[in-house]
This record gives sequence, structure tokens and C-alpha cells, in this order.
Amino acid sequence: MDRRQSLKCLLGLSVLLLTYAGFVLAKEPAGTQSAKPADAATAIFAGGCFWCIEADFEKLPGVIGAESGYTAGKTANPTYEEVSAGVTGHTEAIRVSYDPAKVSYQQLVDYFWRHIDPTVKNRQFCDIGTQYRSGIYWKNEAERKIAEASRDALLKSGRLAQIHTEIVAASVFYPAEEYHQDYYKKNPIRYAYYRKGCGRDARVQELWGGK
Repeated sequence: MDRRQSLKCLLGLSVLLLTYAGFVLAKEPAGTQSAKPADAATAIFAGGCFWCIEADFEKLPGVIGAESGYTAGKTANPTYEEVSAGVTGHTEAIRVSYDPAKVSYQQLVDYFWRHIDPTVKNRQFCDIGTQYRSGIYWKNEAERKIAEASRDALLKSGRLAQIHTEIVAASVFYPAEEYHQDYYKKNPIRYAYYRKGCGRDARVQELWGGK
């Protein structure tokens, strides 16, 4: 076989390999592409800095993703600067997309409690103001009953002397600016420094132990 024939063979082999690779990628399981199931649901929570609570929820099996944003306020289309100034009535929040076949709303609520400090009012960890108040924002009666029953059970257990987390009907959720989305992935060093400096994990550990 001369050099030209060898090159043709190599070229043909390359085409076959590329074709096979394309076939494998096309057949890649939907879950690895973060595809949403047809019956995906959403839930809205506020737990202080949305960078942190977004990162927490995206670690929970069954959660497809979380989006940072603003809710429970009076100003339409608020900006981060407006919300941070505490003049819009909004709180930093996340909208969780999840697969109900893998994780229930009840489990989301239980997970939420154990990643915040419900005992404080109009603040979370080092962040102070109504824009950092914690909350569960239900979309129907079933969610309201689950959230309120969960809160009442915590109080009855005696583990927490008081709970200031608001449980109210969901209103408009405004997605935050793009640079806030997945901030913990985009800016891992800054995020880690902020989270540790804010004392979030230390306080959560103090309240909930090993969860």
C-alpha cells in the first residue's frame, strides 16, 4: 500500500470515528444534558443570599436546577441595586425546578429548613434587611398545608423556640441578572470566601448538626 492509499484509509477511519461519536452523543441519556422532564415542577424559597441557597439546592438529588431572583415585593422588574437598597419589598429568592418523581415538595421544604436560620427576622447570617428575610412561597393549598405543617412540627418539637420565616402565597418571581445565576460556579473563590466569612455553614451546623 503506497502513501496515498494509506492516507485514504486513515481519512476513512477518521470519518467513521466521528460518525460514531456523533451517534453516541445523540444517544446520551437526557439526564446528562440537564433536560427537564415533561412533568417538572417549580418551588420558590428565600433563604438569604441567593448565591448560597441556589448552590445548596442544586446539590439535592431530584432537583434539576435553581434560578436566583426576587419575589414578594411591590416593584415590577426590580434590579439588584434596588432590591439591595431595601426599597422594593422584595427578598432574594430562588425558583427550584425539580422532578416530582424523584423528590417531593415535602422533601424540598424539609431540606430548606436545614439550610437556613429560621430563628431570625429580616436577616440571614451576616446579611441584614428585609431583602434577606427567609420565606416559603406556596402556589396551591397542598403546598401551603405542607409548609405550615412542617413549620408547626418544628416548633412543637422544641428544637426551635421561634420561627420568623414567612409562609405566604407565591407572587411574581423576577429572575436576577445573569451574572448572579450559578455565581458559585462562575466565581468559586469569591463565593467560598463570602460564604465562609458570612458564617453560614457554622450557624447551620450549630442549629441542625449533621442535618
